[in-house]
Amino acid sequence: MALPDRDLQAAIAATRFGLGARPGEIAAARSDPQGFLADQISTSASDRPQTFALPERRLEAIRAFGAARKDALEASRARANEAEELRLITNERRRKLQDDVTNDVLVRTANAANTPQAFAERWVLFWSNHFTVGQGNIISAATIGPYEDLALRPYVFGAFRDLLLSAETHPAMLIYLNQDRSVGPNSLFAQRRAKAPNGRLPGLNENLAREILELHTVGVNGGYSQADVTEFARALTGISFERLTASESAGQPRFRPAAHEPGEREVMGVRYAQSGENQAVAILSDLASKPQTARFVSWRIARHFVADDPPEALVRRLERTWMDTDGALDQVARALVGAPEAWDPTPRKFKTPYEFMVSSWRAAGAAPRDIKQLALLTAMGQKPFSAPSPEGWPEEEAAWATPDGMIKRLVWTEAFAPRAVGDRDPSLLALEALGARLSGSTATAIRRAESRGEAFALLLMSPEFQRR
Repeated sequence: MALPDRDLQAAIAATRFGLGARPGEIAAARSDPQGFLADQISTSASDRPQTFALPERRLEAIRAFGAARKDALEASRARANEAEELRLITNERRRKLQDDVTNDVLVRTANAANTPQAFAERWVLFWSNHFTVGQGNIISAATIGPYEDLALRPYVFGAFRDLLLSAETHPAMLIYLNQDRSVGPNSLFAQRRAKAPNGRLPGLNENLAREILELHTVGVNGGYSQADVTEFARALTGISFERLTASESAGQPRFRPAAHEPGEREVMGVRYAQSGENQAVAILSDLASKPQTARFVSWRIARHFVADDPPEALVRRLERTWMDTDGALDQVARALVGAPEAWDPTPRKFKTPYEFMVSSWRAAGAAPRDIKQLALLTAMGQKPFSAPSPEGWPEEEAAWATPDGMIKRLVWTEAFAPRAVGDRDPSLLALEALGARLSGSTATAIRRAESRGEAFALLLMSPEFQRR
């Protein structure tokens, strides 16, 4: 497959591989579009103009909220005025945590809108969706920003094995899939509870084991059985973390031997005689190296970047690179950038609401400064940090290109465009945003618009801007 001309390649580099072109970005990519992207692979993904709240600060807020909530519960039997006072303190500390979570969303979006390393940032966002976590309560919500920033971002161009282990053992993932409550049925902890008067028997939770196999590694057709899920879940017992409300080492990884199911395990035909946490680590390492994992995750990468039904040749190319390098993600990213199939001139991916908003900010050369500017994301069906299932946000066009979804995009665009364009020439902004991807019909509509705001809105709602 021949590559498109240099001007079109530059536009594709910024809009398909990246997050949408900022003014000057397509021009910067024109001399060497593939090199423009490849240079970002060697850039540390942890280099950011802004960072999430430091984990220590976040943990202090969580501890303060937890302590206030405990005091309020204990005071519920006390005098009414004392209970009311503690309730107000609890609510105040809850608001502080919620402010932190809100700031995580704003900083994440502003970074996506501003970054010159947009391919690297899209790569991070892909892995964040691959290893989805969600918010069940305010404490779990407070772990999600640091999870993406500290458990995923530093590893996305490293070995998949390291990324997998980091993601699966972070408190955000353990809380999301209830792994922190999983106890081996024959563990010391279970035996003690069984002997205790009225002791409620703990149980084995298979959520994490199932999602690792089905969604994170070999895939639903990867050749595992229900017995493999159960055995893997037994191996994972004991993997936990220090309570987030603990005074010391809060949130740090901790293995609880008393909760671990003793004995050897067999997963997908392999026996694991290791003891303790080494057993689960060995299984994760083997899963990371399986051909089924290379195939499934390569397909997900191709689906995200190129098409809902990606070209088989592209999937095979990524899969071969994965197997040849034992899951070296920087090399997989380079294979993606170098694949002719990834540069097909036809844009086959429809933007999610988040991608649409971020690319609109980038087209305007701006970034959100207030969380209220992102409020319509929830109305569009993509509330931040709230994917509908462990599978993550849908990739398919049918999930987003709905009549209601398009109306809400139009509502947001009509409010955003007049403020964003200011007194600038919308025709020039259109060339900066789409380059050679700008169609003649859209360019004509922009020129004929009655106002700058209407012209910029026409750009953002055009078919070529809605796709990448």
